[in-house]
Amino acid sequence: MLKPLAERLRPKKLEDVVGQGHILASGQPLYNALKGDGLHSMILWGPPGTGKTTLAKLVCQTSKSDWYQLSAVSSGVKDIRNIIELAKNNLKLNTATILFIDEVHRFNKAQQDAFLPYVEDGTICLIGATTENPAFELNNALLSRARVYVLKALDEDALDKLILHALQRDESLISSGVSIDDDARAMLAKVADGDARRVLGFLETAADLAQDADGKIITTKHINAVISVRIPHFDKGGDHFYDQISALHKAVRGTNPDAALYWAMRMLQGGCDPHYLLRRLLRMASEDIGNADPRAIGLVTQAWGAYDRLGSPEGELSIAQVVIYLAVAPKSNAVYLATKQAAGVARQSPAADVPIHLRNAPTKLAKSMQHGKDYRYAHDEENAFSAGQNYFPETVGEMIFYEPVQRGLEIKIADKLRDLRMKNTRAQSKS
Repeated sequence: MLKPLAERLRPKKLEDVVGQGHILASGQPLYNALKGDGLHSMILWGPPGTGKTTLAKLVCQTSKSDWYQLSAVSSGVKDIRNIIELAKNNLKLNTATILFIDEVHRFNKAQQDAFLPYVEDGTICLIGATTENPAFELNNALLSRARVYVLKALDEDALDKLILHALQRDESLISSGVSIDDDARAMLAKVADGDARRVLGFLETAADLAQDADGKIITTKHINAVISVRIPHFDKGGDHFYDQISALHKAVRGTNPDAALYWAMRMLQGGCDPHYLLRRLLRMASEDIGNADPRAIGLVTQAWGAYDRLGSPEGELSIAQVVIYLAVAPKSNAVYLATKQAAGVARQSPAADVPIHLRNAPTKLAKSMQHGKDYRYAHDEENAFSAGQNYFPETVGEMIFYEPVQRGLEIKIADKLRDLRMKNTRAQSKS
């Protein structure tokens, strides 16, 4: 059975690697390792299809090391120990051992600890591949013993070069007589989302379609047929997932409805749970809009209800509507900042007594202890405001956390609070 095109074209030497010039430049540590000098443990971190496994295999090939590969999804501590024993025997023969672990971030702490001593003493050279940020997923002790190389998604020029390389060098494609026109090539490089494996998979399928047609030329029609069933590139739970949420949040905060809508639609099309997106929008309504437009929270919850009633795809219009509303709404983080400040003071004074006049007095004993004495009922006073009355613990003193901004409804709130605080100051100066 013929291997997939991506496997057939896996580079056999450094010169065939496409992209990653930022870490493969002459003199760089990874370049040296690939030239057979300076073998060291490393973590290759990057999106799918950027060459992590390829680079690991090239390091092994050039260093003339024994290669063992484990998948963190299906392997356990026992598998690691078996390879450690083989590596110990290799040491006696002066042969280096490379242990390649795909999806290394999926190893738990116990599994990572199992090979840590052998990385440290040089029994094995560890090469881990991960799509997740290793700083969050790997033990600090392990990270300190391995270099981290960040691989980037391939740009369209690199993918275009890869397409031409495949058509010119793969025996199966050459024998089929298939070619590709310029528009289809540009389209293919664009829709692959920086993933070499994906672009070659699309090319191979499109070539099969074109082979049965007149002219044997891959056109945009064939590319459209291939990508019509593709799954958009969306990494649920990974760094790219949170990067896209961050982009949406910052577009809303920056009052750019078009960018906000783009990121929301990209996430939904990529498989993001709409309820998760709505939860994030609800957070934005408080954190970045707050009392500048208090309707924002209500509109998100209404959009949530509309989505639950309609489902996808019809209900996504209600999500789009509220994304645009949040983006164009007046912005204020005054509630967010006030909450953080109040929480900080509360942490510093967790045992501060409630003032006597604010305490509850539901029983005779509580009343005999003066609970509630001298409390002034606001509704009985002018404009329902008891000027000069203190509501903080005495040991904390009067504090101001909430400072409304001069945007939206908070303009009026600021005017009201300024007036009330002046009344408080006058009343307290008289007492």
